[in-house]
Amino acid sequence: MVGAGWVTQYHLPAWRLVPGVEVVAICDPEPAALSQRADAFAIPQRFATLHDMLDHAQLDALDIASPRQFHAAHVRAGAARGLPLLCQKPLGVDLTEAEALVDEIAVPFMVHENWRFRPYYRELKAWLEAGLVGEITAIRLDFHSSGMITGADGQRPALVRQPFFRHEPRLLVMEVLIHHLDTLRFLFGELDLGSAVLARSNADIIGEDSAILGLARRSDGVPLQVSGNLAVHGAPPTPADQLWIWGARGTIHLDGATLRLLGPQPREIAFDPASSYQAAYNGAIAHFVQRLATGAPFETAATDNLETLRLVEAAYRISGFQPALV
Repeated sequence: MVGAGWVTQYHLPAWRLVPGVEVVAICDPEPAALSQRADAFAIPQRFATLHDMLDHAQLDALDIASPRQFHAAHVRAGAARGLPLLCQKPLGVDLTEAEALVDEIAVPFMVHENWRFRPYYRELKAWLEAGLVGEITAIRLDFHSSGMITGADGQRPALVRQPFFRHEPRLLVMEVLIHHLDTLRFLFGELDLGSAVLARSNADIIGEDSAILGLARRSDGVPLQVSGNLAVHGAPPTPADQLWIWGARGTIHLDGATLRLLGPQPREIAFDPASSYQAAYNGAIAHFVQRLATGAPFETAATDNLETLRLVEAAYRISGFQPALV
């Protein structure tokens, strides 16, 4: 495991569920975080740097969960040792870095993009493949939160939960909506971005915390709108996806973790939000191991993930958004 930060509290339980797999080593330059994760998950070897870990631990693969600015260096270091790689999203700090990385890495290489592995999205994919709504006419996804609105304590909940948001020049689209763009590609196929409006709501951040993206499905031009906003009064501090799919035979509404089919043959499935969140990590990591064993392509291979990053890059280019000066 490369990194002992916030996200690894979900990676490590997922690894425990995979038969025949042991996390034998972890590295992180922060001693307290390193000790906390290693102790909590009984990881026997701990190192301050990846290079020390590569030199002294016997490894079969790397799970890279370090900050995005280190992804390229850590991927290259693992590939130099011939290790299969699972790397947290985004693959690089921008599309150019990610494309260069994909061009040179020859080992098995999967991006840990787990949102699409949430159980309700897997079920939704099955509904679409079964044609339950018929021909799709329009799609809309909202991801709205009040997390950037100051509370009674003077704090912005989103910045308490994720302090690094303060300093990200590319915030909402690169860090959050990237998940949704990947999941929408999984559900509907390749997309093209036609319009993008990005904005910043407060002086405590330098990147954008709202975005309205106008897309179309490449195969047939079906319109798809994504609205993300972390400063919506009345929305919960922790947002949940709201996805509408309108079709000739019915409507699908994903309301957080509840999936509904509306129309002549209605149905509803409610998923547990907390277990679904962990299940996404479980699914992504199990997929990585299973595909390594069979040699079949990764669903979120690095080459595939470039298509998601191209949509992200287009959002910044089309909108012309510029981060605030530090």
